[in-house]
Amino acid sequence: MRIISGKYKGRRIPVPGNFQGRPTTDYARESLFNVLQHHIGWDGAHILDLFAGTGAISLECISRGAEKVVAVEKSPVHIRAIKENFKTFEAEYAQAWRADVFSFIQKCQDSFHLIVADPPYDLKELTNLPELIVNSNLLKQDGWFVLEHPDRMDFSEIKGFNQHRRYGSVNFSFFLKE
Repeated sequence: MRIISGKYKGRRIPVPGNFQGRPTTDYARESLFNVLQHHIGWDGAHILDLFAGTGAISLECISRGAEKVVAVEKSPVHIRAIKENFKTFEAEYAQAWRADVFSFIQKCQDSFHLIVADPPYDLKELTNLPELIVNSNLLKQDGWFVLEHPDRMDFSEIKGFNQHRRYGSVNFSFFLKE
Protein backbone atom coordinates (compact mmCIF):
# COMPACT_ATOMS: atom_id res chain seq x y z
CA MET A 1 0.00 0.00 0.00
CA ARG A 2 1.20 3.47 -0.82
CA ILE A 3 0.19 7.12 -0.51
CA ILE A 4 -1.48 8.20 -3.75
CA SER A 5 -0.95 11.98 -3.73
CA GLY A 6 0.27 14.98 -1.77
CA LYS A 7 3.49 15.60 0.11
CA TYR A 8 3.95 11.89 0.94
CA LYS A 9 3.07 10.64 -2.56
CA GLY A 10 4.58 7.24 -3.28
CA ARG A 11 5.59 6.45 0.30
CA ARG A 12 4.67 2.98 1.48
CA ILE A 13 2.27 2.44 4.36
CA PRO A 14 3.54 -0.31 6.65
CA VAL A 15 0.88 -2.89 7.50
CA PRO A 16 1.41 -5.27 10.42
CA GLY A 17 1.84 -8.94 9.53
CA ASN A 18 -1.00 -9.85 11.88
CA PHE A 19 -3.43 -7.35 10.30
CA GLN A 20 -6.93 -8.80 10.14
CA GLY A 21 -9.09 -6.95 7.70
CA ARG A 22 -9.80 -5.98 4.16
CA PRO A 23 -7.67 -2.94 3.31
CA THR A 24 -9.09 -0.73 0.59
CA THR A 25 -7.03 -1.27 -2.56
CA ASP A 26 -4.78 1.49 -3.89
CA TYR A 27 -6.96 1.60 -7.03
CA ALA A 28 -10.19 2.11 -5.06
CA ARG A 29 -8.55 4.64 -2.70
CA GLU A 30 -7.17 6.62 -5.64
CA SER A 31 -10.60 6.62 -7.29
CA LEU A 32 -12.24 7.71 -4.04
CA PHE A 33 -9.87 10.65 -3.68
CA ASN A 34 -10.36 11.61 -7.33
CA VAL A 35 -14.06 12.12 -6.50
CA LEU A 36 -13.37 13.88 -3.20
CA GLN A 37 -10.86 16.35 -4.63
CA HIS A 38 -13.76 18.17 -6.30
CA HIS A 39 -15.66 18.55 -3.03
CA ILE A 40 -13.16 18.84 -0.17
CA GLY A 41 -10.82 21.75 0.42
CA TRP A 42 -7.95 19.83 1.98
CA ASP A 43 -6.16 22.82 3.53
CA GLY A 44 -7.71 23.25 6.94
CA ALA A 45 -10.02 20.24 6.58
CA HIS A 46 -11.04 18.19 9.62
CA ILE A 47 -11.33 14.48 8.83
CA LEU A 48 -12.79 11.54 10.77
CA ASP A 49 -11.70 8.04 9.70
CA LEU A 50 -14.02 5.43 11.24
CA PHE A 51 -13.04 1.75 11.29
CA ALA A 52 -9.62 3.08 10.31
CA GLY A 53 -7.96 -0.33 9.80
CA THR A 54 -4.53 0.43 8.34
CA GLY A 55 -4.97 4.20 8.63
CA ALA A 56 -4.43 4.58 4.86
CA ILE A 57 -7.36 6.99 4.46
CA SER A 58 -6.07 9.11 7.36
CA LEU A 59 -2.56 9.17 5.93
CA GLU A 60 -3.86 10.10 2.49
CA CYS A 61 -5.75 13.05 4.00
CA ILE A 62 -2.66 14.11 5.98
CA SER A 63 -0.57 13.95 2.81
CA ARG A 64 -3.07 16.21 1.03
CA GLY A 65 -2.95 18.87 3.75
CA ALA A 66 -5.79 18.14 6.17
CA GLU A 67 -5.46 20.21 9.33
CA LYS A 68 -6.90 17.63 11.71
CA VAL A 69 -7.35 13.87 11.31
CA VAL A 70 -8.96 11.55 13.83
CA ALA A 71 -8.71 7.79 13.26
CA VAL A 72 -10.98 5.48 15.25
CA GLU A 73 -10.30 1.77 15.38
CA LYS A 74 -11.25 -0.95 17.87
CA SER A 75 -8.42 -3.42 17.23
CA PRO A 76 -5.38 -2.91 19.49
CA VAL A 77 -3.08 -4.29 16.77
CA HIS A 78 -4.42 -1.89 14.17
CA ILE A 79 -4.44 1.17 16.45
CA ARG A 80 -0.79 0.56 17.41
CA ALA A 81 0.13 0.44 13.72
CA ILE A 82 -1.84 3.62 13.00
CA LYS A 83 -0.15 5.47 15.87
CA GLU A 84 3.26 4.30 14.69
CA ASN A 85 2.48 5.43 11.14
CA PHE A 86 1.36 8.84 12.42
CA LYS A 87 4.76 9.16 14.15
CA THR A 88 6.63 7.97 11.05
CA PHE A 89 4.78 10.49 8.86
CA GLU A 90 5.28 13.22 11.52
CA ALA A 91 1.55 13.90 11.72
CA GLU A 92 1.49 15.59 15.11
CA TYR A 93 -2.03 16.96 14.48
CA ALA A 94 -3.43 13.46 13.86
CA GLN A 95 -5.10 11.47 16.62
CA ALA A 96 -5.71 7.74 16.85
CA TRP A 97 -8.38 6.50 19.24
CA ARG A 98 -8.88 2.89 20.23
CA ALA A 99 -12.64 2.80 20.64
CA ASP A 100 -15.87 1.26 19.49
CA VAL A 101 -17.04 3.49 16.64
CA PHE A 102 -20.63 3.74 17.88
CA SER A 103 -19.53 4.76 21.38
CA PHE A 104 -17.14 7.30 19.86
CA ILE A 105 -19.93 8.77 17.71
CA GLN A 106 -22.14 9.26 20.78
CA LYS A 107 -19.41 10.98 22.79
CA CYS A 108 -17.55 13.03 20.18
CA GLN A 109 -18.13 16.79 20.38
CA ASP A 110 -16.12 17.75 17.26
CA SER A 111 -17.46 18.18 13.76
CA PHE A 112 -15.77 17.26 10.50
CA HIS A 113 -15.70 18.27 6.84
CA LEU A 114 -15.27 14.64 5.78
CA ILE A 115 -16.10 11.38 7.51
CA VAL A 116 -15.06 8.09 5.93
CA ALA A 117 -16.18 4.70 7.27
CA ASP A 118 -14.87 1.33 6.14
CA PRO A 119 -16.68 -1.06 8.50
CA PRO A 120 -16.54 -4.84 8.38
CA TYR A 121 -19.04 -5.90 5.72
CA ASP A 122 -20.79 -8.23 8.17
CA LEU A 123 -21.32 -5.47 10.76
CA LYS A 124 -24.94 -5.69 11.92
CA GLU A 125 -25.28 -1.89 12.32
CA LEU A 126 -23.79 -1.06 8.91
CA THR A 127 -27.15 -0.19 7.36
CA ASN A 128 -27.83 2.37 10.13
CA LEU A 129 -24.51 4.16 9.79
CA PRO A 130 -25.41 6.71 7.06
CA GLU A 131 -28.45 8.06 8.90
CA LEU A 132 -26.57 8.08 12.20
CA ILE A 133 -23.76 10.19 10.69
CA VAL A 134 -25.81 12.51 8.46
CA ASN A 135 -28.28 13.27 11.26
CA SER A 136 -25.56 13.93 13.85
CA ASN A 137 -23.53 17.02 14.62
CA LEU A 138 -20.37 15.12 13.66
CA LEU A 139 -20.71 16.22 10.07
CA LYS A 140 -20.35 19.94 9.34
CA GLN A 141 -22.89 21.66 7.12
CA ASP A 142 -21.96 20.81 3.51
CA GLY A 143 -19.76 18.02 4.89
CA TRP A 144 -19.34 14.68 3.13
CA PHE A 145 -19.76 11.18 4.50
CA VAL A 146 -18.36 8.24 2.52
CA LEU A 147 -19.28 4.66 3.35
CA GLU A 148 -17.48 1.65 1.92
CA HIS A 149 -19.88 -1.28 1.73
CA PRO A 150 -20.66 -4.57 -0.01
CA ASP A 151 -22.29 -4.57 -3.44
CA ARG A 152 -25.57 -5.99 -2.17
CA MET A 153 -26.39 -2.80 -0.20
CA ASP A 154 -28.27 0.16 -1.67
CA PHE A 155 -28.36 3.44 0.24
CA SER A 156 -29.93 5.60 -2.50
CA GLU A 157 -33.11 6.22 -0.46
CA ILE A 158 -31.26 7.54 2.59
CA LYS A 159 -31.41 11.28 3.35
CA GLY A 160 -28.34 13.04 2.01
CA PHE A 161 -27.44 10.32 -0.52
CA ASN A 162 -25.46 11.89 -3.34
CA GLN A 163 -23.92 9.11 -5.42
CA HIS A 164 -22.67 5.54 -5.54
CA ARG A 165 -19.38 4.47 -7.10
CA ARG A 166 -18.04 0.96 -7.72
CA TYR A 167 -14.36 0.19 -8.24
CA GLY A 168 -13.94 -3.52 -8.82
CA SER A 169 -15.39 -5.20 -5.74
CA VAL A 170 -15.24 -1.99 -3.68
CA ASN A 171 -18.39 0.12 -3.35
CA PHE A 172 -18.64 3.66 -1.98
CA SER A 173 -21.81 5.57 -1.21
CA PHE A 174 -21.44 9.33 -0.78
CA PHE A 175 -23.69 11.47 1.40
CA LEU A 176 -23.82 15.25 1.69
CA LYS A 177 -25.13 17.14 4.71
CA GLU A 178 -27.00 20.12 3.31
